[in-house]
Amino acid sequence: MLKYVNTGVVFQEIPDEVTLAINISGCPCRCPGCHSQYLWEDIGLPLNTEALDDFIERFGNDITCLAFMGGDADPKGVCMLAEYIHVTYPQFKVAWYSGRLRLPSNIKKTDFDYVKIGPYIRHLGPLKSPTTNQRLYRQTEDGNFEDITYRFWRKVAL
Repeated sequence: MLKYVNTGVVFQEIPDEVTLAINISGCPCRCPGCHSQYLWEDIGLPLNTEALDDFIERFGNDITCLAFMGGDADPKGVCMLAEYIHVTYPQFKVAWYSGRLRLPSNIKKTDFDYVKIGPYIRHLGPLKSPTTNQRLYRQTEDGNFEDITYRFWRKVAL
């Protein structure tokens, strides 16, 4: 069962979206240098359709996207919740931040508008570092995914 620890309205996780980040516990990735080690534990409240309904009721007027931050211990559960959002609340985009190198083959990627993959590797840096191994993809109109990681990299003024 998926559990969430907390949420927050954020502006930097998904370009051009006001995102409700849902921090999911029970992370099996345990990346060295992880900034959210508290999410390694199996703690928090059930993350289910009722919780999503509550989030939409509380934050729906202020957000454009919901992001699952984790959930690698139950990818099918994340996928089912993403599908629920798209069917029940089609006005919202859905993102998934996964610490895996790739999504499992039995996951329907098109349930997500954005997918971030890749474990955190300290010497390569996070998404905002041009040397990062992590990638953020956006689903295009034709159902393919384009790499938009570069949108996190600051341009240096000369």
